[in-house]
Amino acid sequence: MSDPLVAGPNTTGAFMRNTQLPSGEQLPVLGLGTWHMGERPQKRQDEIGAIRYAIDHGMTLIDTAEMYGDGAAEALIGEALAGRRPEAFIVSKVLPHHATRQGTVVACEDSLRRLGTDYLDMYLLHWPGPVPLDETLEAFDALRRAGKIRHWGVSNFDTSDMEELLSLQGGDAVATNQVLYNLTRRGIEFDLLPWCRQRKIPVMAYSPLEQGRLLGNSALQRLAAEYSATPAQIALRWVLRDDLTIALPKAGTPDHVEQLRSALDIPLSTQDLAALDAAFPPPKRKRPLEVI
Repeated sequence: MSDPLVAGPNTTGAFMRNTQLPSGEQLPVLGLGTWHMGERPQKRQDEIGAIRYAIDHGMTLIDTAEMYGDGAAEALIGEALAGRRPEAFIVSKVLPHHATRQGTVVACEDSLRRLGTDYLDMYLLHWPGPVPLDETLEAFDALRRAGKIRHWGVSNFDTSDMEELLSLQGGDAVATNQVLYNLTRRGIEFDLLPWCRQRKIPVMAYSPLEQGRLLGNSALQRLAAEYSATPAQIALRWVLRDDLTIALPKAGTPDHVEQLRSALDIPLSTQDLAALDAAFPPPKRKRPLEVI
């Protein structure tokens, strides 16, 4: 397991472990998720502070979607990044029922307006839907040629979905697959994760802490005590144990962002990983792709 510490794609001077897109572009292995952010006015200033703190400390990948709060998360990010857009790598997503040739373009332009920017770094199809994939790919290509997106990818695609995607003209330009992955949701390790690794397609892990539901596990708590850390930090460090997985935890305050970022400093050993395997066994057979 390699674990390099290299400069992240930001102008702050912060350092961050990076991974690499198929194009060769570097991006941080630890980003910030924004699901449910921007929905409560009383939390807005803390959430804006969290996004800015993340950017300041190398977590320049900010993940969002048109679905999140019906655009509220995108609007929050736009406010937080006012005057700082070049420092961030913004990922957003189009809903499947919007993903026609024209609908994808309209949805993207709506996201750009809410974000206060003229381009996305990455645009994802949120999950497989009723629109033929080749229509969505045509729209992604048109958006890329127009300079409105830099890369495109998918989310919640299982191995068979990825194989279908790569069979289509232009499908081999896919830059990432964002899926549910954490200690309690390890099904992708059986086939999807190896499939993506073989093709050097990084996986973005959403809900890497299972929205906090796994943090009471005794094995996590023992390791946390050993490292003077929190169970959340141990669980997040496990997701980040290799260089082709990007984690996107949500954090709504600067202090929470700092706690999550500090997880990268925990030197989990092979014995620690074995203990976590015993507590959260890896899959022994194919499982349907899990989503939340």
